[in-house]
Amino acid sequence: MSVEPLLPPRPLAALLTEVKTAALRRFLVRLAGEGFDDIREGHGCVFGFIDVEHGSRLTDLAERAGLTKQAVGEAATELERLGYLERVPDPRDRRAKIIKLTPRGLEAVVTGRRVFAEIEREWAEQLGEELLAGLREAAERIAAAERGADQAGTALRM
Repeated sequence: MSVEPLLPPRPLAALLTEVKTAALRRFLVRLAGEGFDDIREGHGCVFGFIDVEHGSRLTDLAERAGLTKQAVGEAATELERLGYLERVPDPRDRRAKIIKLTPRGLEAVVTGRRVFAEIEREWAEQLGEELLAGLREAAERIAAAERGADQAGTALRM
């Protein structure tokens, strides 16, 4: 007897995690080929959430990434050591620090966004632009609803 008909479909969250893992694997290989072979997946909590123009406080990065200050701080410290970031006094509060991209860090962010766009274009070629656009819209709507639910302390209701 097959158990397949008894099981509900694989959870969407598991499928999205598999897509994320595949995308990151491709991304890091290409980024290394562009000369950024010291960037790891764990650095995304900084690169993915930093205010590119003005920099960000560690607390803001941690909040946006959904991680602890300690975890984001470790990534930031490593990126600073690698020359991608610098910490400067916050002009509004001299006791606080702003984490800013160095020129090398900005180059990494620009390159990273280009590489992700290339990967998404490849997916669009494979799946069709309309399907990929629908996936993006659905993911953005779910993410926005969950952020709103988190802020309100409620569950997502669609």
